[in-house]
Amino acid sequence: MSIPPPHGPYQPPGPQDPAGPQGPYPPGPYAPYPYHPYGPYGPYGRPAPVNGVAIAALVLGILCFLPAVGLVLGLVALGQIKKKGERGKGMAIAGSVLSSVGLALWTVTLSTGVASDAWEGFKDAASEDGTAYALAEGDCFDSPSGSLEGATYDVEEVPCAGRHDGEVFAVVTLPAGPFPGDDSVTRTAEDKCYALEAEYAMDPWAVPDDAGVSYLVPTSRSWRFGDREITCLFGSTDDKGTLTGSLRNDETTLDADQIAFLKAMKAVDDVLYEEPEDFPEDDLPVNQDWAKDVEAVLGEQIEALEAHGWPSAAEEPVAGLVAEMEDARTSWEKAAAAEDADTFYEHYDTGWEYVDGPTTVTAREALGLATTVPSYDEEYDDGSESPGSGGLDV
Repeated sequence: MSIPPPHGPYQPPGPQDPAGPQGPYPPGPYAPYPYHPYGPYGPYGRPAPVNGVAIAALVLGILCFLPAVGLVLGLVALGQIKKKGERGKGMAIAGSVLSSVGLALWTVTLSTGVASDAWEGFKDAASEDGTAYALAEGDCFDSPSGSLEGATYDVEEVPCAGRHDGEVFAVVTLPAGPFPGDDSVTRTAEDKCYALEAEYAMDPWAVPDDAGVSYLVPTSRSWRFGDREITCLFGSTDDKGTLTGSLRNDETTLDADQIAFLKAMKAVDDVLYEEPEDFPEDDLPVNQDWAKDVEAVLGEQIEALEAHGWPSAAEEPVAGLVAEMEDARTSWEKAAAAEDADTFYEHYDTGWEYVDGPTTVTAREALGLATTVPSYDEEYDDGSESPGSGGLDV
């Protein structure tokens, strides 16, 4: 199990409120936050030279002078920056965008088809490796600023085995159409990313306490370039922190026994998480209904665990856990039939006792799963948000 046995209702963690005019970025993968161009230093703290072609592209784009030349210079600069590790990608992209707009105006006036080709060329350049648009599930990356807050085009893909700022666990494609607005995109990111987290990291015990969910979301500007992706990711809850090693533990990395165990534990956890907001003394019937649900899911998962063929080393540990789940099931059945709040609490406490207890740890150890019980520092009961929520607009 992966839940503490608190008294009273459980409030799931939620992402921070969006900040800044562009709305939130990944709290959730972090809520999108307004982000500013990266600082004057490269990824290792040494000053990196600014690409001169990128500067020229930006100047031509701002002046809207020779837009075709400005666009070409912007694309050339993107290629040079990628090869040489220079700074200035933001200027190159901005110059390309401005030149594209200028070129589009010229082509409308001249009734030619050049604008369409130029626009597609820019979108292709923006989707090259090294941009936020190029990230896929399982990729790990660094933000040049070292932060997962704000807005950015640049990312540096790095091996997951080493230190990194973020790890992508899902990519959600939004439907075509007009930009739905920052608030709508953020709500979708929160709903989708938190729901998809468990598919990538099936074992919550294996996710470090300092890892939180965040996300990259499109802005109204990037939407015009064809950006329709919400990128869900894990990042450090510490503003200055990083992650080390991949957090992926799913059907591609776990064996059949580990998957069967985790699915059973998650099914029970999901129902336990649904604990009513009203206390038993305020609304006993709704808590009794929830207790019935807990009793039912325990019965279902006990049957699933008993029906599975476990390795010899895990048979006895899993049987010990099942025995405690049976006792807990009886307690929840009694809680569902309690005539008053005090009686409900008596059986409620007993029903929670096995959760994250020694028998769970022993069974996990026998199956080769994480055995460190997660800490629960979030102040869920007071309505505060989970720590470290943040994100990037792209």
